[in-house]
Amino acid sequence: MQLLDLVNLPKAELHLHIEGTLEPEMMFALAARHGIQLPWNCVVEAREAFRFGTLQSFLDLYYAGMAVLRTAEDFRDLALAYLRRANAEGVVHAELFFNPQAHRAKGISFLTIARALKEAADVIEAETGMTSLLIPCVLRHLDEADGMRMLDEVLEHPELVVGVGLDSSEVGHPPSKFTRLFRRVRDAGLNVVAHAGEEGPPDYIRQAIDELGATRIDHGVRILEDAELTQKVARAGIPLTVCPVSNWRLGGCATLADHPLPRMLDAGLNVTINSDDPSYLQAYILGNYEAVRNSMGVADAQLATLAKASIDASFACGKDILKHENAWMRFMDKGKSRP
Repeated sequence: MQLLDLVNLPKAELHLHIEGTLEPEMMFALAARHGIQLPWNCVVEAREAFRFGTLQSFLDLYYAGMAVLRTAEDFRDLALAYLRRANAEGVVHAELFFNPQAHRAKGISFLTIARALKEAADVIEAETGMTSLLIPCVLRHLDEADGMRMLDEVLEHPELVVGVGLDSSEVGHPPSKFTRLFRRVRDAGLNVVAHAGEEGPPDYIRQAIDELGATRIDHGVRILEDAELTQKVARAGIPLTVCPVSNWRLGGCATLADHPLPRMLDAGLNVTINSDDPSYLQAYILGNYEAVRNSMGVADAQLATLAKASIDASFACGKDILKHENAWMRFMDKGKSRP
């Protein structure tokens, strides 16, 4: 029996931190561009450092890597590299997270970053038809006042973004810490997404939905620990942007075979597959689909359905959703016609 062509299967990526696509080769190139000394002597040493056991150990190195991102050109180059690679792996639509607060100390504004990412997205759409949207994320390890300052910048140019997210160190920083901030996001007509239930408890998922108004949950893999919440989220069809390889590499499960994704599907949850921080975690979107197939035993028919679910869960506008859904249907019809 012929396997589903995962490379060309049309899919959306909804949980992707653009700073987490910084490959060591580009990191060294940007360090040279700006005269920055990295803590590693070569690309090989840097790759060896990309081994983590916890979310916090990953974040410590991740924020250190951001030091090389200094100009609009850097962000444009970074986004172009990711978008071209993602499109080659079948991504027809991507929603890019980025962290303006992490770059403020370097004198880089939200507007500089957003315009550079938008420029890259426009180039790739013209080249390939792939669409992209931007979601700046609030750093939850900082206080709400700091996030409010970032939001002030965002709301001066709301046309550049489709929503606002919540990310960074989860434990000890519940969504309820940012209730007022996300009320402003909703009042501005922007979408709300939030990392919840990755390392934090299921109640963080509940808070993100009930207190922040999140219409999509990033990760959410601990949801099964709360049966009532699982049923509520399943009935509502709230999408969960799961990142299997990330959860494994950061200690959320002992092996990929132990990942809860198959049980989440059995519970009727609206799951999508994503890569999170693919350079640091050593798996882009294709690697995550392959992990779900090879290590979790999810059948190809279900993988195709998950790809369709990712398109449907996106914030793309009507004409783009229709374009991408049609691409998915043409791909599936072509597969059915093969001998």
